[in-house]
This record gives sequence, structure tokens and C-alpha cells, in this order.
Amino acid sequence: MNPVTVVGRRSARWYDPIHHNATLVLLVALAATAIAVSGEAARCPDALGWTLLLAAHASLLWRHRAPMTVLLATLACVVPYHILDNNHLAPTLASYLALYTVAVTGRPLRTLLTGVVVVGVATSVMLMVDTHRGVDLLRTSGWAVAVLVLGAFVRVHRQHLVSVVERAERAERTREEEARRRVAEERLRIARDLHDLLAHTITLIGVQTSVAAHVLSASPGQLDRKAVAAALDDIAETCRTARGELRATLQVLRADGPEEPRGPLPGLDGLPDLVDAARTAGAEVTLSVRGDGTPPAVGAAAYRIVQEALTNAVRHAGPGVGVSVGIRSDGHALRVSVTDDGPGPPLSGNGQGEGRGSGLGSGQGFGLAGMRERARSVGGSLEAGPGPGGGFAVTADLPLTTHGTERGEGAP
Repeated sequence: MNPVTVVGRRSARWYDPIHHNATLVLLVALAATAIAVSGEAARCPDALGWTLLLAAHASLLWRHRAPMTVLLATLACVVPYHILDNNHLAPTLASYLALYTVAVTGRPLRTLLTGVVVVGVATSVMLMVDTHRGVDLLRTSGWAVAVLVLGAFVRVHRQHLVSVVERAERAERTREEEARRRVAEERLRIARDLHDLLAHTITLIGVQTSVAAHVLSASPGQLDRKAVAAALDDIAETCRTARGELRATLQVLRADGPEEPRGPLPGLDGLPDLVDAARTAGAEVTLSVRGDGTPPAVGAAAYRIVQEALTNAVRHAGPGVGVSVGIRSDGHALRVSVTDDGPGPPLSGNGQGEGRGSGLGSGQGFGLAGMRERARSVGGSLEAGPGPGGGFAVTADLPLTTHGTERGEGAP
């Protein structure tokens, strides 16, 4: 916990605990009793004087709940006490404590008015009782002013301390919220990475396995060993590639220290490998790339979008689907276009073709959501749905100069 917060909370507990206040009032009452007894015998309080003196101190027990009321009650007891010409020094501490409480809990204007009224009333009463003592009280009224100034200073100090504690707590909450946000972003990034990797790999392995099974069952008497071997080699290569990417992802998750650089992210230069993998799955893919000078973050986002779009095309349209991949740059944005001539996606409840996702193990896919997140990560946008001539179309516009790409940031 922040040390300032701890100090502030301890100070707050010290300011207004009931038992501390009761102890302080008892000590002040004992001091007043000792002063009254040790003073001049002629001015030792009588029964009424003792009653007024103790009543003035008893009212101080509620000084934090009603400071002005307690001050008035104290004055109501002290003024008659002085008029009766009892020991005038005995109730001084109680009066100062009541004044201090008003100053430490009230506004400066109220403190000033209270000081003027109390000093004026006390001086007037003493002048009526004893002119000489009234003049002495007027000369020593600076003590009352000092008590009021001390109370005002303590009040300002407490307000400053509270503001410091509040700022520290706000900063701590901000840090916690920032940490939670970073954790959520990291979880989302890992989920996207695993989805892109597993969905693409499992789809290719499934299609390649189907090809191998078809070769084995099509002509049992004339087994094409080369075709079967080629299909199995493709499966093995796909598994090796997936294993390497998965190992890299797991190394990041297991790292105890700061995340180490993961190496260059796949970009536009990795698109031919994606196309080759889709072709081994039976798709007929054409690729056109015109995107020189593309920032790494934008290239990585385009790579992942094409990867997901090809995975969806192979998975939903099946082998033999024709896919056209186009990448072009106009100097301001990179436009990514992936269209296929398949039968089209199964429609979801909104009728917009959202059902063509490549989610694993659930009826609702995360593929389209992942592609949109990839596009948004670099400040772009993505549209996906049935093509005008059938099939499915994915188009994305990725700005080449965004706040994230200028700093080299992007979606892994």
C-alpha cells in the first residue's frame, strides 16, 4: 500500500477517536481542578463554581460533533463562573480547547468572527468583575488568537493531507486499471495468435488428410504411392510449421522477465507461403501484391487477414475453390481484397454472412471478429460478406500512416 495512504489513514484515525477525546478532556479537567485547588483560597470555587467548572469540561466530550454548540455551552458555564469571582485561571484550558475545535473544524470567516466575539465577551465580563484583571485579559488575548491560528493551520494541513492521500489513491487506481487493461489486451493478443495459428493449421491438415484418404480409397487396386506420400509430406510440413509457431507463443507465455523480441512478424513477404499452403489444400489461388514500403505493423495485419480469409475459403468452400488475393497500396492506405467463388457462407441470425468464421469447437466463429480486430489495431476497417457474384468477399483498408504504425506497433 502507498505510504502516503497509510499515514493519511493513521492520521484520520488519530483526529477523531472517542477514547482519545475522552482522555484529553479528562486530563484538561484534572489540570483545571489542580489549578483551582492550588490557587488563592479566597478564589477557590464553591459548590456552584465546581458545578460550572465541571459542566464546562463535560461539554467538551461532544466537541467534534457540534463544535459551535459546545463552545456556547462552555461559555455559558465559564461566564457565570468568572462573574462569581472564582479562580479565573482554572477554566482557561477548557475555553482554549473549545476555541481550537471551532477553528480546526470551521471555515476561516467563522473562526475570525468567533475569535472576535469570544475575546470581546470575555474582556467585557472581566472588566465588570475586576477592571485590573480585565485589562490583563485584554493584554493576554493574544493567546486566544494564537489558539485560533493554530486550529486554522491544522485544518489546512489536514485538508492538504487528505488531498495528497486522495491523489495517491487515484494514482493507484489508475495504475491498477492500466494493469488490468494491459492484461486484457495481452489476453486478446494471445487469443488472436492461437486462433490464427490453430484454425489455419487444423483446416489445412483436415483438407490434406481428406486428399490422402481420397487417394487411398479412389483406386485401391492402383495405389498412387507418390500422391499419398506427397499428401503426407504436406501434412508433416504443416505440423512442423505449426509446432514452431506454437513453441514461440508458449515461450512468450512462460517468460518470467520482460518479453523478449519475437523476431520480425510475418508480413507481405510471407503471403506466397500462405498461397502455397492453400494450394496444397486444393484451392486455386491467384495472388497480386503491390505494396512496396508498407510498415511492418500494417504488413503483419494484412498477413493475418489474408491467412484467416484463405482458411475460411478452404474450410467452407472446400477443395477446388477459386480464391483471388489482391494487395495494393495507393500511398495512403493498403487495400486488402480476398474473394472466392464458393457457394457462400451460412448466414447467421443477422443475415449478413457472419457465420463464416473459423472458430474451433463452437457454433460461433471468431474468424471475422479476429480479422476486424487486426484491422482496427492499425487504425483500419474491414468488411466481410457475400460477394456480388456469389462466394465470399473480404476487403480491408489499412492506413499506412497511423499513430500505432508510426511507433512500430501493431498486432502480432
